Amino acid sequence: MAQNFDAAAATATYLAQLPPEAHAKATAYTHGGHWLLLWGALVAVLVSFLIVRSGVLVKLRHRFEGRRNRPLLVSYWVSGLYIVIDAVLSLPWAVYSDWWRPKQYGLTSQAFSGWLIEGAISLVITGLIGGLFFAALYALIRKAPRTWWLWSGGLTAAFIAIGMLLGPLFIEPIFNKYTPAPAGPVRDEVVAMARQVGVPSDKIFVYDGSKQSNAYTANVSGLFGSARVAMSDTMFKKGADIAEVRGVVGHEMGHYAHHHSLWIAGVMSLLAVAAFFLVDRLFAPAARLLGADGVRGLSDPAGLPVLSAVITVLFLLATPVISSLIRIAESDADHYSLARFNEPDGLAKALVKTIEYRAATPGRLEEIIFYDHPAVGRRIQRAMEWKAAHPEPASTAALDAAARAAFVGRMVELSAPAPAGQGPLILKSDGSWFQRYDFGSGQGKYAITGGRLCLSADGGAPNCREVVRVGDGWALRGEDGVAAPVVLKPIEDRAG
Repeated sequence: MAQNFDAAAATATYLAQLPPEAHAKATAYTHGGHWLLLWGALVAVLVSFLIVRSGVLVKLRHRFEGRRNRPLLVSYWVSGLYIVIDAVLSLPWAVYSDWWRPKQYGLTSQAFSGWLIEGAISLVITGLIGGLFFAALYALIRKAPRTWWLWSGGLTAAFIAIGMLLGPLFIEPIFNKYTPAPAGPVRDEVVAMARQVGVPSDKIFVYDGSKQSNAYTANVSGLFGSARVAMSDTMFKKGADIAEVRGVVGHEMGHYAHHHSLWIAGVMSLLAVAAFFLVDRLFAPAARLLGADGVRGLSDPAGLPVLSAVITVLFLLATPVISSLIRIAESDADHYSLARFNEPDGLAKALVKTIEYRAATPGRLEEIIFYDHPAVGRRIQRAMEWKAAHPEPASTAALDAAARAAFVGRMVELSAPAPAGQGPLILKSDGSWFQRYDFGSGQGKYAITGGRLCLSADGGAPNCREVVRVGDGWALRGEDGVAAPVVLKPIEDRAG
């Protein structure tokens, strides 16, 4: 295959699965999204200007201050109410950019009332949590007026980490129903994949993402014990097969295994330090430009619209940096999926279905500036190049199924001499294995997938051997390349 397979031609074939008008529509949606970044920033600055000139936050600050010195509480209430006021004034723009426009392109079927209700719930949560963040930030400004921006990185990291930890547990279930992947071939395959690479196999969920979006997608969210891989039900409504699931879930497992969430959180914290350093220098001229006459300085929460306007402009300018950092993680997750599960065609088939909301073949400069995922055409090209470099003579799905049928519920014993005192391996139907020694025992989880039998004990890395069919029998090939024949016996034949 490596000599005859043309990766470029295969890529073109995948992209040609969509007609030219579908590609044109995707390009129009994507290019319009680029302009939305600019117009959205201008709307945000305009709303900040209107709030500043109205003096509403200055009046609220006076009222909350009263006769008692309660700067922390004042900062919390003023910040929380600013978030609400800002959202209300920005609502017409949000309706257009977040609901009406995706609706026109067929990317959502959600009714306006449902979108508005979810937006209101999200606003309450954002106001409560955002109020806490800004209250802590203004406390830093008051306590360390010269170096507050340096400490802001730790504060940002702490809030990102808390949000990542608690999001899957308390926030995401408010908007969607998450259920363990249902019993069947998909769940069996995903569980086997998880065990193969040491990812918790009980953290694979399907959620009703079609409530909000018609986009073909999956994600990884959470931190430490709350982390999980979740597939939108839209994947299956659009006909995802086992190969696609392996490619997509393998990608999400890459995010989990390589701790991309922590990596991105760390980078965002460093960017926050840089942004707040510039805010410290730019706040006074920005306040004069916006006409913030009643604001008493950077430490005044009534000046939050000024701070917000400066941050908006800075992060707009930083779009290429942020996009590129996330794109690197996404590219790494693609490579993880290909290297661990070798499903280039499954990944490619899934990627084609994402073109409707992300144009497939942008220019290189456009991709660097705006794309937080590698361009679909480039991702498919890399998958096909992987396929050319790693030819697979035949699908391993049938081999895996036959091996599971033969091995599970049996004692698996190598005919070659085993280490002293080591008995045969017992593979149980619940996915666990057990092995008895003369002076103890070993146990853990197993997976038969991708033509390999992988054993993983608690806290240990998977130990894998290639499954080989030898006539009517079986063999296991180790890293030394030697295939040892396997003897299968009923469990009851094992004494003791």
